Amino acid sequence: MSQAKVNDIGIPGVKPPEKTCEDPKCPWHGHLKVRGVVLTGVVVKKKMQRTVVVRHEYLHYVRKYMRYEKRHRNIHAHLPPCIEVKEGDVVVIGETRPLAKTVAFVVLGVVGKGGE
Repeated sequence: MSQAKVNDIGIPGVKPPEKTCEDPKCPWHGHLKVRGVVLTGVVVKKKMQRTVVVRHEYLHYVRKYMRYEKRHRNIHAHLPPCIEVKEGDVVVIGETRPLAKTVAFVVLGVVGKGGE
């Protein structure tokens, strides 16, 4: 059996979801293009409708001390209905056009499950 139409988003290593949806802002089943950076992070909050907060951690080099420091930022990302996530899951997000005032990323898939 074949699924409904699934778009190729052009990012290697990310598999399309098994569920389908009718969301036009879904990169897999809608018309949304993914361009720019692709990041990974942990889902911190899932209280908004179709939007999650992802904590992206990275290292920043401080030249004066010749060491790295940990930094993070919280990124709002659109969550298509075809992707199931919980708080604590590690997800891959990709940059898109602005979808709302603070949302310019979309969840592409789940990499790892949270430790709950």
